[in-house]
Amino acid sequence: MKNIVFIIFSFISLSVVGQNNGWNISTTHPENYTGVVLSNGQIGILPSEHVFGIKHVVLNNIYDADPSGVSRILYGMNFGNLEMEIDGEKITDANISNWEQTLNMKEAKLTTTFTFKDKAVISYTIYALRNMPNVGYVDISIDAQKNVVAKITGRISTQASDYKKPQNTYKTLKDWEKTMPILQSSAFSVFKNHEVSTSATFIWHDINSTLESERPQLTHSISSDWDNCLSFEKKIYKNTSLNFAWTAAECTDKDFTDPKSESERVTIFSLLTPKETLLQQHKNLWNKLWEGDIIIEGDLKAQQDVRLALYHLYSFGRGDNDLSIAPMGLSVQVPYNGHIFWDTEIWMFPPLLMLNQDIARSLINYRANRLEAAQRKAKTFGYKGAMFPWESDDTGEEATPSNAMTGAFEHHITADIAIAFWNYYRVTKDKIWLKEKGFPVLKEVADFWVSRATKNSDGSYSINNVVGANEFASNINDNAFTNGSALTALKAATLAAKKLGIKANPEWKTVADKIVIHRFPDKTTMENSKYAGEEIKQADVNLLTYPLDIITDKETILKDLKYYEPKLSAWGPAMGKSVFSIIYARLGDADNAYRLFRECYEPNRHAPFGALSETATANDSYFATGAGGLLQTVLFGFGGLHITDKGITQVNPCLPKSWTRLVLKGIGPERKTFTVTQ
Repeated sequence: MKNIVFIIFSFISLSVVGQNNGWNISTTHPENYTGVVLSNGQIGILPSEHVFGIKHVVLNNIYDADPSGVSRILYGMNFGNLEMEIDGEKITDANISNWEQTLNMKEAKLTTTFTFKDKAVISYTIYALRNMPNVGYVDISIDAQKNVVAKITGRISTQASDYKKPQNTYKTLKDWEKTMPILQSSAFSVFKNHEVSTSATFIWHDINSTLESERPQLTHSISSDWDNCLSFEKKIYKNTSLNFAWTAAECTDKDFTDPKSESERVTIFSLLTPKETLLQQHKNLWNKLWEGDIIIEGDLKAQQDVRLALYHLYSFGRGDNDLSIAPMGLSVQVPYNGHIFWDTEIWMFPPLLMLNQDIARSLINYRANRLEAAQRKAKTFGYKGAMFPWESDDTGEEATPSNAMTGAFEHHITADIAIAFWNYYRVTKDKIWLKEKGFPVLKEVADFWVSRATKNSDGSYSINNVVGANEFASNINDNAFTNGSALTALKAATLAAKKLGIKANPEWKTVADKIVIHRFPDKTTMENSKYAGEEIKQADVNLLTYPLDIITDKETILKDLKYYEPKLSAWGPAMGKSVFSIIYARLGDADNAYRLFRECYEPNRHAPFGALSETATANDSYFATGAGGLLQTVLFGFGGLHITDKGITQVNPCLPKSWTRLVLKGIGPERKTFTVTQ
């Protein structure tokens, strides 16, 4: 697929700053600031609290390497940091007042407004345009309170840590009556030598009608080898506004044989396309996304937090690129290098499967398209079938640092992927997809687990020497979740074969029926064959109740809940508490469910918008995995949704005392609405 990356900064008037409600979150306090990403599934733009500040741009599925040789998602050239002077004085954080930012989740935009002395009111709104997969768009206005002279500088900044020295140029292209000024920087990434080219220009929205002689004159400068700049000056009269745009297109040789020319063409397209057209298409597509929504009445804070989680999953995914979502989405390069983990299939995929099957299909097609690499890994490790990597990048090969045991031993991900594949079919009933994409993966995964399991003297099967979901315990035997997910994947392959009229390998059923799940004398499930009550990183055993539905009797479910909740580490990710919340809700215990619902994310929230970190002690965000867990507590816990062989059903929903009504909109392919009231 051809990928283009560009951003537009457009300067228009902003009439109303968003009010705090279920769609908008506002702040007037830039202290202790953690930003939220504007993303469309191809690029991620991370704004900051600083005037006209963009912290960085993330390019999806473009991987370079760090100094140790481990692949990492590439930061793009930062084309987002403008500078503005009024009457010769540079605008900074120190000389403005009335600063306010509003995140509007419905339209996926972030608006910043402030006042510069008694001279001007300035506002700008950042978008990552949904209609153009690699486009960002920021609307800005300068409303003059006095006669002023404004100087604006746009720049393309190339980071020395990610790129070799760039080639910086400026030229004016002409075609008939059109004059098209293009600022351009091109460079190779440091390690894998991806060629990246970024073109940029200023735009006046009435460019097709304004005489060229009346347009501001542009001035090119290179402030350093790493900063390519373009400026103009304009007098603005009292009680009038200056409206213009800054647009950039960022292309790579991974997607284009000539990224320089392509970035120029995309910039020209942006230059000559009406702003109104682009923004309306963006709004229309987000309105379509929000047909799948969660509405909470009686608890505005919960509504905002849940919608922010869904906003991020929608932002990080697309239904047309067959790419997956990393734990931190498109927000940052570290801590996980933009790699793909089980976080997608077990945590993010289920909510998207309920609310947007197009994005859900892209996530699993990412795995299907990398089946060959998984088959090679299985062969390398001495197994049959397909063995998916613990950390995956664009190649589909193992991307985990070699010193981390998870890359060699955390095998449950191969089952997790198969479970997501089967659940996609159970919800959509798409037999064509099952035949072409789904079953080839399910078959290879099942063959892997047959070869991976060890037959015991009593005829049972063990899976030995693994790292489980509880990564505090390594090189253990018969990890509860690994064994449970493996037997679930084996059963899914058998059922899929039956649906397609294909004869299933009888070994799949034999092994699935006899995989060992160890228990203590009182019948509490053991985390592994020698587990003795140690602290655990996250939910493991309890995943056998949800989402696997292996442990179904209430007595054992409660034993496992009460035994393992106190053992959850404060240093672990919060998804474990999401699982506990769901299980309590399904048991009808709304109080404990709500307690754990709050604990699963509130300690991880960061000011001012509520961005989530992985743990309560971390400061990286946005943690998309946590968003997936949070959403599952509402959908599959309080909302009572279940994925079954008959599709999506609702069983015994329950609400926290503070919620008066819960509405789940656009559920499943039939876009059903489920309503729960007190």
